[in-house]
Amino acid sequence: MCNRNTPSLTVAREALRSAMVRTGFHSEVIADAELALAELIVNAWRHGGTAAPVVLVLILGRTLRVSVGDDSSDLPECRTLAGFAESGRGLQLVQGLTHRWGSEIQKRGKLVWFELDHAA
Repeated sequence: MCNRNTPSLTVAREALRSAMVRTGFHSEVIADAELALAELIVNAWRHGGTAAPVVLVLILGRTLRVSVGDDSSDLPECRTLAGFAESGRGLQLVQGLTHRWGSEIQKRGKLVWFELDHAA
């Protein structure tokens, strides 16, 4: 049974994986992209107040760009946390898994995105 109050990570991850496999990305890079995508979707749901975030997957030349949109106009910050905090490390994880990431305000809400380059 699908809970209407949580985003479908499975559908988004399957679509991302399928696009990356078709274009020849290595399995390790696919796993990194799936984890980064999950973090952005959960952030959009938890912090952006969006039950069904918009996910856009683009492969432009040799670069994968994944964007997740939510209804909040608050831009995220990559926080440095000490100790054993249970949350707040999601964007640090995205930063470590991807080549680039960022965010931008839209007419309604914002997009948070990351990019991964295809290995030569």
